Amino acid sequence: MFLLVGPAAAAAVSAGAKAALRKLVRALPQTFRADAEAAAAATMTDPVGWGERDRDRPEPVARLQTAVVHRWKVRLIHENHAGERTGSLVDPWGLVDKDDIWHLIAGTERGQRTFRVDRIATAEATDQPAEHPDDFTLATAWQEVVDQVERQRSHTWATVLIEARYVPVLRTHFGRHCHFDTELDDGRARVRVAAPTPLDIARHLAGWGALIDVLEPPSVRAELARIGAELTDRYA
Repeated sequence: MFLLVGPAAAAAVSAGAKAALRKLVRALPQTFRADAEAAAAATMTDPVGWGERDRDRPEPVARLQTAVVHRWKVRLIHENHAGERTGSLVDPWGLVDKDDIWHLIAGTERGQRTFRVDRIATAEATDQPAEHPDDFTLATAWQEVVDQVERQRSHTWATVLIEARYVPVLRTHFGRHCHFDTELDDGRARVRVAAPTPLDIARHLAGWGALIDVLEPPSVRAELARIGAELTDRYA
């Protein structure tokens, strides 16, 4: 029950319901209370996306939550970006639901590591006790992950003009890296977007055609011009 009514689910319920859940936890016998509090600490929600979403909750999530609460080591088979599979025996420390993309934070032989759950092919809990740092908190660990990813994803910034009504659509493409600046008298908005490289930004913006005007930097404008020339050469 409490694996389902952790922060991931509580984000969708009212403040009154959350208060009722806290009272319920305090009213439990000590044995069950410890499990309930551990379940709440095992999972958290980060609602701001990185421009992508999973439609369905990955199947291993429930098993990983149980392993985190009971502090069991887990044997994973997971895929990297190239689709290559490797196996790991990990100490599961917590799960984060980031806009429907689930991540497992775990201890490994090489230290703390973050796994995307949708790339975990199998997750089998063992009967071996997991090691757990005394000073570990899921919120702090996840903030460190976010900071690192944000640095990698925001190497290049571009300033664009777009009709204000399309800003929410642009934000779904760039997630946290879409900053509204100001709205102009002509109904357009000045927005700043970021990605790792000028080409990454250009690829996201090319499909907008004349609906968007890139003011800067020149590197992004040059990539858009190159993409446009390639398309014109092939399809004109």
